[in-house]
Amino acid sequence: MQALVIAAHGSHLNAGSSTPTFEHADTIRAAGAFDEVRESFWKEEPPFREVLRTVDADEVHVVPLFISEGYFTEQVIPREFRLEGWDPEQWDSDGTSASSTTLPASDTGQTVHYCGPVGTHDAMSDVIVQRAESVTDDPDVGEGFGLAVVGHGTERNENSAKAIEYHAQEIGERGRFDEVKALFMDEDPEIDDVTEYFESEDIVVVPLFIADGYHTEEDIPEDMGLTDDYRTGYDVPTEVDGHRIWYSGAVGTEPLMADVVLERAADAGADVTDAIEQVKAETGSAHASSD
Repeated sequence: MQALVIAAHGSHLNAGSSTPTFEHADTIRAAGAFDEVRESFWKEEPPFREVLRTVDADEVHVVPLFISEGYFTEQVIPREFRLEGWDPEQWDSDGTSASSTTLPASDTGQTVHYCGPVGTHDAMSDVIVQRAESVTDDPDVGEGFGLAVVGHGTERNENSAKAIEYHAQEIGERGRFDEVKALFMDEDPEIDDVTEYFESEDIVVVPLFIADGYHTEEDIPEDMGLTDDYRTGYDVPTEVDGHRIWYSGAVGTEPLMADVVLERAADAGADVTDAIEQVKAETGSAHASSD
């Protein structure tokens, strides 16, 4: 038997925070890749600390539904899952290249394949592009468009910015969009000045967040000038300073995110090749499978 546990943050304040986690888990269940699929959360039920006790399988793949490597993926999740012998060095990562490591869970005895976060996997670049396609309703969007990949950014964790910059660079090298920039909420270059960084008349803005919430629904739209008050709403696109802003909302709500979870598990040895192809077909992705 092979099992999957998706580890996400959740929220006591935002009831919709966990919705993408449950939706991606349902997509993976429907694909039949695992005998068991469980969701777990830091701020909701079931909690990280207890979820392995609900899994019958002796072998479990744990995939963090987080954007960056850092406090939660390197300290909180390994501690709460009681991964014996864990050390971040086992990922051999520079902040964007975490792969997987296999460790015993000390209280249950299960073998856990602990994977890097979804946000730094190469397949996340495809999800960002898919998000741009979804918000513009154009499967060929790119020519004549700029793309802003937006992250929170923080001086407390340098890896927070690394993931954003990594995907912006990777997508930029594809040559699909006229311009690709990494922008941030709390460090330079800031999303408030989005129109100053692009010559393109049309700009797609994709926040690299797992779920929509305070930042993606309130802060970013107001900071970009889409609206003075998020409660009154805004058009997509909205014209700002002579540019049309196509704001997509959180990338983590894109259905193709389920593929990134599967890709992480596959990299750790899970037999999910057929499920990956099925999920890509069902979520409308034309991209080839990541190796």
